[in-house]
Amino acid sequence: MKRRLSGIKPTGKLHLGNYFGAIKQFIEQQDDGKNFYFVADYHSLTALPEKKQLEEDSLDIVINYLACGLDPEKATIFLQSSVPEHTELCWILANLTPFGLLNRAHAFKDKMAKGENVNSGLFLYPVLMAADILIYDSTHVPVGKDQKQHVEIARDIALKFNDTYGETFVLPAPEIIEERTVPGIDGRKMSKSYDNTIGIFDNESDIKKKIMSVVTDSKSVEEPKDPDNNNIFAIHNMFLNKEESKALKEKYLKGGIGYGDLKKDLLATTIEYLAPFRAKRGELLGNMDYVEQVLKNGKNSAKSAAMKKLEAVRSAVGLIG
Repeated sequence: MKRRLSGIKPTGKLHLGNYFGAIKQFIEQQDDGKNFYFVADYHSLTALPEKKQLEEDSLDIVINYLACGLDPEKATIFLQSSVPEHTELCWILANLTPFGLLNRAHAFKDKMAKGENVNSGLFLYPVLMAADILIYDSTHVPVGKDQKQHVEIARDIALKFNDTYGETFVLPAPEIIEERTVPGIDGRKMSKSYDNTIGIFDNESDIKKKIMSVVTDSKSVEEPKDPDNNNIFAIHNMFLNKEESKALKEKYLKGGIGYGDLKKDLLATTIEYLAPFRAKRGELLGNMDYVEQVLKNGKNSAKSAAMKKLEAVRSAVGLIG
């Protein structure tokens, strides 16, 4: 049986890129194997977030996961920091991890190349991620291609541990998430760092403002539009099945419709698609006792699995405390 693990850092509000790029696939996989989904609040500390902001964002991510359709009866949903066994395992694994391996990690290299101030937490980030993965005997880790290296590092560390102390860890495999690069309103990849996102739980007036500002070319109403090179179509297409996509593409190619109307079509689709999520979020905000219970249950389930694995690790290493 597959055992998946994935986390998301509490750094801002969820947007369509988060949903179509990952969360939608998490939801579709809920009935396939045992799945752990956590809020990576330990990882977020590398950016030194403000206390109140971290607290609010962490809880918001949980609410939004639930609102989008993650089912706590089918998946374990928890806060990373509620299971401190992650950090103990991180320290044990760090002593087996070559300096050179971490020095080659993409995130660290990129920030160093940009001359940014890099802290020790960012350097050890891949080790904590390895601990996240290995402590649950994860067999598969859903990642994009750009995150595959982290799973490979986790495998390398697990192999080193097993060779040194005996077979203890399952070797995880990257489960490459279907490449769905969601374009932002400026045509670049939708990302908070580009400030080009459409938030899932933005109010409708903000969603309208953003959609109506989607960058287009200067084709007239009468001219056919190229759906393969059109930001409006690229975003709209994320919501559609094959038949709907085909019909919309034909509408673009036919011409006789302006970008203003096409944006209105996108707005209508977006509002309709997000309506159940927004309604569910409203219900959850009115029943925070339920959200707290989800986190409590998730913590207990995750902690039980983590403690069992850590006990085996401590025994293998020779820690008798």
